[in-house]
Amino acid sequence: MRKKVLVGTLSVVGAVLVALVVYVLYVMLGYYRLEDNLELQAMPPANAAAEPLPQLELADGLTPLTVVAANLGFGAYGPDFDFFMDGGTGSVAQSADYVRANVLGSAEAIKALKPDFVLFQEVDVNGTRSHDVDEYTLLTDAFPDDASVFAQNYDSPYLAWPPYAPHGANRAGLVTFSDCEVESALRRSLPISDSLSKLLDLDRCYSIVRVPTSAGIDLVLFNVHLSAYGADAQIMQAQRDMLYADMRKERDAGNFVIAGGDFNHDMIGVSNEVYGNATDTEASWAKPFDFVGVPEGFTVACKAQLDAGEFHSAATCRDAGRPYDGTNDRWVMDAFIYSDNVQCLEQQTLDLKFAYSDHNPVYMRFALPNPAQAQS
Repeated sequence: MRKKVLVGTLSVVGAVLVALVVYVLYVMLGYYRLEDNLELQAMPPANAAAEPLPQLELADGLTPLTVVAANLGFGAYGPDFDFFMDGGTGSVAQSADYVRANVLGSAEAIKALKPDFVLFQEVDVNGTRSHDVDEYTLLTDAFPDDASVFAQNYDSPYLAWPPYAPHGANRAGLVTFSDCEVESALRRSLPISDSLSKLLDLDRCYSIVRVPTSAGIDLVLFNVHLSAYGADAQIMQAQRDMLYADMRKERDAGNFVIAGGDFNHDMIGVSNEVYGNATDTEASWAKPFDFVGVPEGFTVACKAQLDAGEFHSAATCRDAGRPYDGTNDRWVMDAFIYSDNVQCLEQQTLDLKFAYSDHNPVYMRFALPNPAQAQS
């Protein structure tokens, strides 16, 4: 009898081990990264009756425009949501309806700003965590008269963790909207860790969307989502160096350059003091951004405001280790970096009090000069 019990127990243990090995192989073999310098397709407006998008016309003097950056948190992060990778327990949104409500809530609030360009991050197109809601389609329906560009930065095999509510298989990316003609778009693959942690990180990238102007030069928009969760300092430096090199190249060509999105760093450097956070800077994962490394000729909009004594914005990101009750630690992580031929008129957080995401959108109203007029 004892022999039968022992054999049965060993059989069960053996089966579990085999299943575990098969699963690990599945995850490892299913992992891949997209190639670098991948051309992206600019999609026409969803509204089939819309007129062809115009070229960005630069008026005499200055042309005022608005750009918004927003991390949607894949539609799961209502105020009552926390995330297991931040120390909470949540991993999957409550329901498909909940996801739709959050994505559309963010979209409607952003539309009220009448933006010319919108840079979205964490947009799921097919995911267990977001109940297979195609959030890109929701957004194109919300901005039916704009061109759009999707850049994939996440396509994971089924992640069976946490065991009580697996994060599952998910495909997501960055989406850029423009109410002007898009000439071309490119996806750049950022350096990431070679360790097993890459299985839980994204296929980090940024997109470069080129908007031609009537002056014969381009407005070049970089949609950015850098690494988080304690990524190696060398990896973070390599990501910034790569981004800066592309930004300098565009500025050297005479183009207007704006990079916006989720930089996963404290973009004013003193968020803990400004928002009265319980976690000090050294203990926080939200480290101050490397402002010294920002290339000459470029400005971090919110840091420039702070240095000038003009920063009065709400935070753009909350601690997601617990549901939001107004006392969570908060930081400025979503920001814009712009070139010296772009005039920043206003940079501000759209304070939605984290109603639809663990991030608040941030917007910048800016102006472009007409180089032709300056030369005449």
